[in-house]
Amino acid sequence: MAERATEGPPRGRPSPRGVARDAEFGEVRIALIHALAHSIAPINAEFASAWPDAKRMNLLDDSLSADLAASPSGLDERMTGRFLALADYVFGTGAAAILFTCSAFGPCIDAVASRWPDRPVLKPNEAMIDDAVALARAGVRRVALVATFAPTLASMPAEFPNDVEIVPVMVEGAMAALDRGDGDAHDRLAAEAVARAVTMQADVIALSQFSLARAAVPSRAWRALPC
Repeated sequence: MAERATEGPPRGRPSPRGVARDAEFGEVRIALIHALAHSIAPINAEFASAWPDAKRMNLLDDSLSADLAASPSGLDERMTGRFLALADYVFGTGAAAILFTCSAFGPCIDAVASRWPDRPVLKPNEAMIDDAVALARAGVRRVALVATFAPTLASMPAEFPNDVEIVPVMVEGAMAALDRGDGDAHDRLAAEAVARAVTMQADVIALSQFSLARAAVPSRAWRALPC
């Protein structure tokens, strides 16, 4: 039975190792790059709570998610080039580090990290995966991965080690509900998906996106462990 759930937003540790204070701006500038507008509020709220001194720079390109959803070739070289261009831009503004907030673009983020090996370049789900794997390895090694954006379930499972089984759980209709401003419907659909995941004999229920943070309400069936 799934005993715990873990979600994408960082667990009080958005301050990446190796970030130095920028000489020009006199403070740490962290670039938050978003592919979904719904990711902006939860990650900024976490930064305000966990690292209020960081100077946040928010950059939204919601065409990234729209184009990925419509693309037959998925995360191709053109998409990777767009991520590299975004990284070049934000580092050019004086940003000390980048946190990408959409979970569906892992290989593109890896390409950015390779181009900028001396700068912290973080995926949104790194801490969550660490926690989920640790919990799964103490049980039957199965993680139920919940998403509202289908491409997340295409790319993110590869980020887990091979000894952990990933059970994808797609929340149909939830993202569309959020897009039309119906947060209650989004949260209800997400809760129903978590209820289904509880029956999957998983050790962990992982909420894979920042936009799902609003639906991470503890219940008797599962316990939220914000990452």
